[in-house]
Amino acid sequence: MVRTEAPEDAYTAEPFVPGRGGLPALRRAAAECRGCPLHRDATQTVFGAGDEDARVMLVGEQPGDQEDRQGKPFVGPAGRLLDRALEEAGIDPAEAYVTNAVKHFKFTQAEPRKRRIHKAPNLREMTACGPWLAAELAVVEPELIVVLGATAGKALLGSSFRVTQVRGTVLEEEIHGRPERLVPTVHPSSVLRADDREAAYRGLLSDLRVAAQALG
Repeated sequence: MVRTEAPEDAYTAEPFVPGRGGLPALRRAAAECRGCPLHRDATQTVFGAGDEDARVMLVGEQPGDQEDRQGKPFVGPAGRLLDRALEEAGIDPAEAYVTNAVKHFKFTQAEPRKRRIHKAPNLREMTACGPWLAAELAVVEPELIVVLGATAGKALLGSSFRVTQVRGTVLEEEIHGRPERLVPTVHPSSVLRADDREAAYRGLLSDLRVAAQALG
């Protein structure tokens, strides 16, 4: 069946989400998602990656430039920093499921050959993409969600979320109809942008150690 893009007043991925088939079916269907306009300029959909039985799910904001080109989440500099911090905290990156609240790269570009500059997704785009994240949670059923940054936090916990107020704590909330435990922290890309990278990295590592302890 050929699906057209959702009308502007009804952005949602819901019609594109299959009812069964696990992560492989979700990944195939997401590649054809036209639930919001972000697919128009992105190279491809970047779906989550990892084991269906992962105990921990890490949720970021959206794919970056390298993720958009390669079609995999967290493969750029921020992803490499995250893997390092996870290992130091005692969480095996290979045993985690990683994804983003939004599955297409949103960016600005002055000219076609110029560098693509990341642009944060808005609430309507995050809400439109929510059914994909809900489907991932339903399949993986993680014991813990690590929320990476403010945008991911708002997508999961609402627009009033402030990462600085709750980072490094274990929250218990209902997410997409499921009781979940969450540990918010900053997005690893913010560590790369920080004036004092070492201090920012130590803060991220401290939060991830709370997540490791919560997993037991």
